[in-house]
Amino acid sequence: MPLERTTDVEQSLVKIQKQLRKIDQLRLPRRSRRDIESILVEQVARELDRALPVRAGHGLRTAETAMLLGQELAMVNEELHQLKLASYLHDVGLLLMPRGVAEDSSYLDADAYRAVQNHARLGASLLEPFSFLQAASVFIAHHHERWDGSGYPYGIRGPFIPLGARILAVADAFDAIAVPNVQEQSQRDLIALRILLVASGTQFDPTVVEQFARIMLKQQRRSCLQPLPTILS
Repeated sequence: MPLERTTDVEQSLVKIQKQLRKIDQLRLPRRSRRDIESILVEQVARELDRALPVRAGHGLRTAETAMLLGQELAMVNEELHQLKLASYLHDVGLLLMPRGVAEDSSYLDADAYRAVQNHARLGASLLEPFSFLQAASVFIAHHHERWDGSGYPYGIRGPFIPLGARILAVADAFDAIAVPNVQEQSQRDLIALRILLVASGTQFDPTVVEQFARIMLKQQRRSCLQPLPTILS
């Protein structure tokens, strides 16, 4: 990464921290607090996009999927709100990674891979001091844990992983899965869903993945497209 690019990332990190500090210092009426925090943190997410252009839009798309899942899994309003904030900011720890790692993680040596494994914990540590993000920071800290216990950074497993983190893991992966040579969005989404289903019960909470498959089936039926194959069998 060029020196000027490193400086840009550092400036973005400082700007993000300032923005979050201002939000944290707001004294908002309970009725409007969630709406205003959502709007302001979405602006912070756009600053994160500018710092990591290769991932631009990922946080916002992840939030859309995570909110659908959270609603279907009966999360209450405050949990849903924290899940949305966590989705917007879940990659903030990448700003603390070594040069070039955040923008190209295709080919990593052992040291770089260990650094990437640390980004969830670093991101959570960055956000934890802000009182309005304390629950969101927990979801971020654990969103790369795996259902079978082989994830990172702490290696916890199954239901010991917070539900918000399990949802965020599925939503994050669904948007991040690369499907080369497929132009049609619906076809790309179907392939990504099949990949999630293969990893259900090992990498991902099977209940969350199954619920996501059902959501996609409902959306597909409403769109009047050709029926999906039997993906839940």
